[in-house]
Amino acid sequence: MEKTFIFDRPDPCNAFIKICENITYGEGPLSGIPVGIKDNISTAGIETTCGSEILKGYIPPYNAHVITLLKSAGAAIVGKTNMDEFGMGTTTESSIFGPTKNPVDPTRAPGGSSGGSAAAVGSGLVRMALGTDTGGSVRCPASFCGIVGMKPTYGRVSRYGLIAYANSMEQIGPMAANVRDCALLYSVIAGYDPRDGTSIDKPAPAPVTPVIAGKKIGVPAEYFGEGVDPAVAETVTQAIEKFADLGAEIVPCTMPSMKYALASYYVTSMSEASSNLGRYDGVRYGTAPEMVQPWHEAFSAIRRAGFGEEVRRRILLGSFALSAGYQGKYYAKAQAARQMVRDDFARLFAEVDIIAGPTMPTVAFRLGEEADPLSMYLADILTVPANLAGIPAISVPCGEAHSLPVGLQLMGRHFAEDEILAAALAYEEGSA
Repeated sequence: MEKTFIFDRPDPCNAFIKICENITYGEGPLSGIPVGIKDNISTAGIETTCGSEILKGYIPPYNAHVITLLKSAGAAIVGKTNMDEFGMGTTTESSIFGPTKNPVDPTRAPGGSSGGSAAAVGSGLVRMALGTDTGGSVRCPASFCGIVGMKPTYGRVSRYGLIAYANSMEQIGPMAANVRDCALLYSVIAGYDPRDGTSIDKPAPAPVTPVIAGKKIGVPAEYFGEGVDPAVAETVTQAIEKFADLGAEIVPCTMPSMKYALASYYVTSMSEASSNLGRYDGVRYGTAPEMVQPWHEAFSAIRRAGFGEEVRRRILLGSFALSAGYQGKYYAKAQAARQMVRDDFARLFAEVDIIAGPTMPTVAFRLGEEADPLSMYLADILTVPANLAGIPAISVPCGEAHSLPVGLQLMGRHFAEDEILAAALAYEEGSA
C-alpha cells in the first residue's frame, strides 16, 4: 500500500536542484526514508540536468536501475541533488544552479562532485543519498562534510541509467550519516543487472557487523607524503592507531605507482569524457540548433553555450590525447600506468586485508579558493587509485583538523565491501 511523504524543509546549503514535495513510497527496508539522488542519475518524470545548461529541461523517460531498486525497497525519493557539471570538479561550484555550501561551515565547499548529496545528508535534510564516484566524488564530499560515503567495486552496482562521464571508472555509491545506514543503502542497490554489460553477478551483501580484530591494515607511506596537510595526517594516524587498540595489526608499506596515478586518471577520464559527451549536439541531446547556419557552426555554438569552462577544457584535452599521432604518447601510457596501480594493489592485498590512509589531503576548501584547475586536480591524489583499480573504498569521519571534518579512507580487495564496512563500523562504534 502506497503512502505519501511531504518534503518541505528549507535548503540553506543549496543541496538540491529539484525537490519533489509530495512523494509516494511503499513497503520495504527503506520504507519512508527520504533519499536524495545525484542529478546525473536518470529519474523518470523528474528533470535530470547533470548540473549543466545543455541538459536543462531534459526529463528522462525511464528510471536508472538503482532508482527502480530504491522504489522497490520503499524509499521516498525527495529530489535531485546539486553537483559539479557532469561530475567534473572537486567543489560543487561548477553547477549552473550555483555552488553548494558545506553544512559544517557555509563559507566552505562541500567537496565534489557529489557535494549536493553530501550536504543534504550532512545538514539533516535526508537520511541517505546516492552519489557517483569517478575519481573520488563520493568520498571527497563525505570527508569534507563529516559523513560516510562508499565507492563500491566496479561492476557491483549497475550503471544503467547513469549519465556517463568516464565509464571505465565511475560507480554509483551510497552516502549516509553513519556506517550502518551506508551499509543498508548499499545492500539495496548492489546486485546484478543484465542491462549493464559490466555488471557482476555476486551474492547479496551480508548484514554489517563490526569486525577488525586480527585483520592486517596496510598504511602506504605515500598516503602521508607531499601535499598532505600535517594536521590531517596526524588526525588520520591517530584513527589508524585506534584499529591497533581494537586488535588489528598495522603494517607499514609503500605504493610506488602513486606518483603516476593522478596523470593516468586525468588522461583516461578526459579521453572518455571527450567521447561520451559527443552526444550533446542539439540533435540527440541539448538545445535544438538554428538551421539557418552551417551545421558545424551550429554544433559549435550549441556546445559553447551549453557546456561550462571546465567541461570544455576536459573535452578538448581528451580529444587531443586521442588524436592521431598522440594516442601512444598519452592514452597508451596512461593505461600502462593504470596497470601499474592495479599491480601495486594486488601486491599489497597479498600481504594485508585493508589499506588505510586519509581520504583527502586537506580539509574543505573555502568557496572560490580552488580557482586554478591544476590545484583542483591535485586534490584527488589520494582517491583516484581506487577508481583506476576498480576496488571498493569508503570514507568515514575520524576527527577534525583546523576545526573541520577529516575522513579516514579504507580500501579493500575487489568485492570486499563487507570487509571495509565492517572495519569502518568497528572504528565508528569502537568495538572489534
